[in-house]
Amino acid sequence: MIHSAKPRSFITDFSRSKSLQQKSHALIPGGAHTYAKGDDQYPEQAPGFIVRGKGSHVWDVDGNEYIEYGMGLRSVTLGHAYDSVDEAAYREMQKGINFTRPALIEIEAAEKVLSLIKSGEMVKFAKNGSDVTTAAVKLARAYTGRNMVAVCGDHPFFSVDDWFIGSTAMSAGIPERIQSMSVKFSYNDIDSVRAMFAQYPDQIACLIMEAETVHPPQNNFLHEVKQVCHENGALFIMDEIITGFRWAVGGAQSVYDIVPDLSTFGKAMGNGFSIAALVGKREIMELGGLQHDRERVFLLSTTYGAETHALAAAIATMNVYENEPVIEHLFAQGDRIREGINQMIVAHNVGDYFGVMGKPCNQIYYTLDQDGERSQSFRTLFMQETIKRGLLMPSLVISYSHSNEDIDRTVEAIGEALAVYRKALDEGVENYLNGRSVQPVFRKFN
Repeated sequence: MIHSAKPRSFITDFSRSKSLQQKSHALIPGGAHTYAKGDDQYPEQAPGFIVRGKGSHVWDVDGNEYIEYGMGLRSVTLGHAYDSVDEAAYREMQKGINFTRPALIEIEAAEKVLSLIKSGEMVKFAKNGSDVTTAAVKLARAYTGRNMVAVCGDHPFFSVDDWFIGSTAMSAGIPERIQSMSVKFSYNDIDSVRAMFAQYPDQIACLIMEAETVHPPQNNFLHEVKQVCHENGALFIMDEIITGFRWAVGGAQSVYDIVPDLSTFGKAMGNGFSIAALVGKREIMELGGLQHDRERVFLLSTTYGAETHALAAAIATMNVYENEPVIEHLFAQGDRIREGINQMIVAHNVGDYFGVMGKPCNQIYYTLDQDGERSQSFRTLFMQETIKRGLLMPSLVISYSHSNEDIDRTVEAIGEALAVYRKALDEGVENYLNGRSVQPVFRKFN
């Protein structure tokens, strides 16, 4: 049984974290291996390093306990150290984790994925979401003989690779010619999609987008986009790294009844284990195989892409999704926390300055200043105050392990944090903020 964190004595001791942060920055550029985990994404008074987790709770190096709402950047959907998943991985790794020829479990994992993702006829595994989105783009370019890629400009992240990062503010090190090959359109704006294809006739190989982030598709947008792609000879790629196994077992594509040419999955697929999948139509995917007479495509040839323990973890995770009400729980608890937060928003009169967005299974909060503008300072203040109260909350990501007790205690703590937020609106955020503000990841200079 998972016990709640210690109530109401504020968390203020981060002494070991502070010491280790100095060492980490001396050894690791940025002090972390993922930008979203970096020190610039959290207040100065925040846990620097996590030492363990169980269910929806984590503990830092200073011994502080938190209810977590980041859940491994949305990858841990069942909960930390989920027994059946960890046991499956452990049993498999005792037999060896990597061999010279394919392991038998690769077929089992492929069959499991394709049984759940109805649009898929073939699958190839990798370790990260970026691996498979980049593989999808490469495959589309080979299939169409075109170079350009259309990216939804309203969606935050698709890949660490040049074709996407070159389109962001952090484009240093990427040749301008590569940057120019990626063009953007606007979500829920089909005219922007049509205009883009008209501006670059017979040049766009594929269009890649998420089905949904904080706003749902309107006016049959996904189907309209797919139709425009096919009318212009481009492939329609759906990035389900986040939505897969969170919106529904079959992904957001099953919710919206759409069949993409290629789609990518990861994160929740392995409950935190490193596993991702490129899924798609046979005639396209087979270009990366041996049974065709076209030019060969070097598609996802990775040493570690089919590590046996990660595949076993993925199979075990997908079995839980199939046999237990995981998705229903994510939506129910998402509704519960949103309703509670909304009550606190009203109670503290901050409705014009703070709110919750997104689907119940994958929510975020937004922070506005006195002028109604997005504010990193107020985001920092909110995180600062929730961390004090035992919440690690960069977003509002629910897991299967978040209990009613977790949610109710979270709402209570958020209410207290919003009381401080209200005072900061009235008296100035600088009077309540300890240290510098958090920063957006994608910025040109530090």
